[in-house]
Amino acid sequence: QVRLLESGGGLVQAGGTLRLSCEVSGTIDVFNVMAWYRQAPRKERELVASVTTGHVTNYADSVKGRCIISRDIAANTVFLQMNSLKAEDTAVYYCNVRSFDGSWDFWGQGTQVTVSS
Repeated sequence: QVRLLESGGGLVQAGGTLRLSCEVSGTIDVFNVMAWYRQAPRKERELVASVTTGHVTNYADSVKGRCIISRDIAANTVFLQMNSLKAEDTAVYYCNVRSFDGSWDFWGQGTQVTVSS
């Protein structure tokens, strides 16, 4: 059974930093895409950043220059370093891992990030 365990969310003041972690347990294809999504109240879930097994990254325009996604392949863990946080970054952040062709994917339970202005 594949499980994604997220940690690192919390309450932070605007301008502060947070580092999210997500550890994937269970057996999955080593070639995959790991990503962070977020969903703010009354908004749709949106991609924040993704990283492939080959460390190719992709970022939403809203977080470019402020966030860094990385992964430890041996530990099956993905990280999201968030800097210069803004109130509009407040959301539940979800970890996701999927195949390249989208034939399978798994989600974490989510971790709350709240940025006070």
